Amino acid sequence: MSKHNLTLLTDFYELTMMQGYFKYKNNDRVIFDVFYRENPSGSGYAICAGLEQIIEYINSLSFTEEDIEYFRSLKIFDEDFLEYLRGFRFTGDIYAVPEGTVVFPMEPLLKVIAPIMEAQLIETALLNIINHQSLIATKASRVVYAAGGQPVMEFGLRRAQGPDAGTLGARAAIIGGCIGTSNVLSAKLYDLPALGTHAHSWIMSYDDELTAFRKYAELYPHNTTLLVDTYDTLRSGVPNAIKVFKELREAGRLPEKYGIRLDSGDLAYLSKKARKMLDEAGFKDATITASSDLDEYIIDSLKAQGAKIDSWGVGTKLITSKDWPAFGGVYKLAAVWKGGRFIPKIKLSENQWKITNPGNKKIIRVYEKESGKVKADLIALADEVFSPDKPLLLFDPHATWKKTLLQPGTYTLRELMVPVFLSGKCVYSSPSVMEIREYCMKEQDSLWDECRRLVNPHIVYVDLSHKLYNMKTRLLNKLTDNVKGL
Repeated sequence: MSKHNLTLLTDFYELTMMQGYFKYKNNDRVIFDVFYRENPSGSGYAICAGLEQIIEYINSLSFTEEDIEYFRSLKIFDEDFLEYLRGFRFTGDIYAVPEGTVVFPMEPLLKVIAPIMEAQLIETALLNIINHQSLIATKASRVVYAAGGQPVMEFGLRRAQGPDAGTLGARAAIIGGCIGTSNVLSAKLYDLPALGTHAHSWIMSYDDELTAFRKYAELYPHNTTLLVDTYDTLRSGVPNAIKVFKELREAGRLPEKYGIRLDSGDLAYLSKKARKMLDEAGFKDATITASSDLDEYIIDSLKAQGAKIDSWGVGTKLITSKDWPAFGGVYKLAAVWKGGRFIPKIKLSENQWKITNPGNKKIIRVYEKESGKVKADLIALADEVFSPDKPLLLFDPHATWKKTLLQPGTYTLRELMVPVFLSGKCVYSSPSVMEIREYCMKEQDSLWDECRRLVNPHIVYVDLSHKLYNMKTRLLNKLTDNVKGL
């Protein structure tokens, strides 16, 4: 879990390809794009995350003598290639969408412009980092949306797929909108609020529940939340919690923050009954927190049933993104430098969603000026210039008859990708995680409510510029004609 060198965090074929490029003196500059094809969990959007870890990875990219010896022991790499690796450093450019940005399928989240050996090596690690954190940040944003403004706490460490997934997953969950985490290591590393109460074992370690509650309230007089479902929620847990709250009130020590937590049973029924009991005892400001294998769908259902829950602790289904376990980001070659310019490259497929977008590209976000909401995203070539003072024709690249003409002055534009590395030097400073969270919340507010529905959301269109669309069409026609022998 320490910040160790992750250069060998790569697939073996990246290294075998590197040796091939080295042997055939092919180290041309290339462009690779990182993008994904489908929003996770049936969402109408995704949240991009992981850039800070990518920066750390690129900055520490180098092969140690121990690495070189390991490669030599495999008896597949030649000595001249191993000597090249000994002095390896990343010298290229990286452009990326800032963490916390709302993103959509097929648009580049990150662009690498570098000698092909360097660009090839970093493929696996970039995908590993972006895929995981973007997945968890997206899942968290959905859970937070379902909570409807009520606080959501990330409680998933013990069910995460290992220490790294738990720690970086907690970071991503905060970016997606959670207010804090139970993961102390993540809280320390990324300056996040560390949150939590106590377990059933605290209650069970005492002879009776009431004594356990009293001791906990004595130990934490400023924030007393009592877990009430160890034995019997309504006949034991809530009544004993009320007794402790009464004692604190009579002693003039009732904390500003106090309440109960429900971790099992029918949360809608129990929360409504508990709320009634607390209110009748004069504790209307006592909060009710719920945990117990929650996700966005369960929270949405509980709220529809009128559950009296004020905050949510979400664990397993958030930290593992249980219903959608992989983000599906890919890394594809888009252009190769030849003859003083980048030559666009395209990958063919019988599946239209697997046909790549060629060339050196950028993303332009189009907002409706009146509302400030996202109208569409436009993937364009890097040298194209657009002005909101001119008409803008958008069209669906898969169904070109679907067109929208935006009149001058009715829309605004924003270019999404920013430079992160230039000539191997980092030129970007990552904000704090809590700052990224604040930015991410604003990003989500730029979406129409219809785009944030948990089920069957409205789809934000990602269109191609006319220039890029025409380039793609020419390449497709040329390649398919060659394949058919025309």
